[in-house]
Amino acid sequence: MSNSRAADEAAIQAVLVDSYKAWEAGDADGMVANYTADATAIMTGSLRDSREVIRQSMALAFEGPLKGSSTYNKQLGIRFVGRDGAIVISESAILFPGETEVADEARKVNCTWVFEKRDGQWLIAAYHNSPVLAPAL
Repeated sequence: MSNSRAADEAAIQAVLVDSYKAWEAGDADGMVANYTADATAIMTGSLRDSREVIRQSMALAFEGPLKGSSTYNKQLGIRFVGRDGAIVISESAILFPGETEVADEARKVNCTWVFEKRDGQWLIAAYHNSPVLAPAL
């Protein structure tokens, strides 16, 4: 990997870490601070079609069912798409208060993060998750 890609990968990792820390703090503003204004988030049953809609949704969740939660995150891969795009694949799950590990594998999701470099800064342009299912035999 070239030095520029190593620096880009480190910058993307920092964005993800900041987002995870904001989640743990219940900070919806911080969680979307590195999202593009036109970002999208698709999760089972929902489409959130802007940074503000994502922020509002997370703020409500942090006040309710996700209060005190954190996340388990395992990066599975990263690939760059041209100079200003990247796709990160990860496995994640919500950890509810008191949990230190994922209690039920069925709660894990596969995630796709689409990053775009704008004005020298890596931002989250899209996020999607889908339940992890056992492979078909």
